[in-house]
Amino acid sequence: MVDSGEDTDSARVPTTVRGAGGLVAVEGAVAVIVAVVLVVRGLLGHDQTQTSGYGTAAWFGILGGAVLAAGVGLLLGHRWGRAIATIAQLLLLPVAWSLLTDSHQPVLGALLGVAAICALVLLFAPKSNLWMAQEYGADPE
Repeated sequence: MVDSGEDTDSARVPTTVRGAGGLVAVEGAVAVIVAVVLVVRGLLGHDQTQTSGYGTAAWFGILGGAVLAAGVGLLLGHRWGRAIATIAQLLLLPVAWSLLTDSHQPVLGALLGVAAICALVLLFAPKSNLWMAQEYGADPE
């Protein structure tokens, strides 16, 4: 087999970026699953409140799909996923706080908070920052 001498981008993706991508992909997948559950509940007639579960399902599906795509993008070594992942984690921190306090669901709040903080730490780790800077011509050494 002939080697072209070019390294693929995915071979140089730091483990910190891949770890963050995994966490973000799981968060996005959970949101998409919630969307599917809300649609099924609506179709089965379980959602008899005045507010529609379909709108909430659309919200979870659209945003969860974007977060899932960002996580998969990071796993595959695409730099565009970092911006979406970072914004999502920053938006999830107040949600985690709300689950811890007002919603009285400390287990879910703690899990979400730990996941969001871990993803942010991985996204801004020195190796992750160097990897991002390479796109703009920074020397990795």
